[in-house]
Amino acid sequence: MAQIASAAMGKPGEEDTILTAQADTEAWYGRLKDAREVIRRAMEAALHNNDEEAAADYQVDGALLDAAAGNLKLARADANAALKLAPNRNVRGMAALGMAQTGDTAAAEKMAAGLDKDFPLDTLVQRYWVPAIRAAIALNRKDPGRAVELLQVTNAIELGDSRLIVVYLRGEAYLMLHDGTHAAAEFQKFIDHRTLVANAEWGALAHLGLARAYAMQGDTAKARLAYQDFLRLWKDADPDIPVLRQADAEYGKLQ
Repeated sequence: MAQIASAAMGKPGEEDTILTAQADTEAWYGRLKDAREVIRRAMEAALHNNDEEAAADYQVDGALLDAAAGNLKLARADANAALKLAPNRNVRGMAALGMAQTGDTAAAEKMAAGLDKDFPLDTLVQRYWVPAIRAAIALNRKDPGRAVELLQVTNAIELGDSRLIVVYLRGEAYLMLHDGTHAAAEFQKFIDHRTLVANAEWGALAHLGLARAYAMQGDTAKARLAYQDFLRLWKDADPDIPVLRQADAEYGKLQ
């Protein structure tokens, strides 16, 4: 990875793309501070080539990562900054999702309504981003049944995004419903579609979701293995990540 990244440095249109892939890999292993630094470099490269939309996309993707990891203040700040930089369709969708996950549900709902109004015939908006945003809002409001209902419309195209965001949200909803069987089925999709997920950080977090689902089912053996898979991936992760601390505590209770 380092060799490929080094070869791309200074090449317009290549440097920022390779750096974002590198950032994803750092995030996959829980090295979020390193990931943020690489994202910053990717943004600088994109802005140097006057590509504000690419820079905003990189920044808001980092916001989603921090939201999932529990770094809510960082996530909210990056989502807002990306919106100021280039408020296009994709950035608006991801920023709204990040806002919902950080608890700013009023802003997220306003942005979802704006996307709904501005892109009435856009399949990705109508059948992916808007349902995902509103499902995340429902989860934040402790209404997982509503989240599952909202995400039904995404079934046909849920594998169209390598991050499988709606699959992850559905898994989280089933966990909140104490339905370990259906939750495990959702998180297992990340394992079954490993070549699609590649190094998207949600794939690493799915191991933790799967562990929680097995524990909820009372299958301690499978839960222990899934926790070990996640903790092995994140063995060199930043120690202060909220979701890592939670995983350590949960795994400790299984021993």
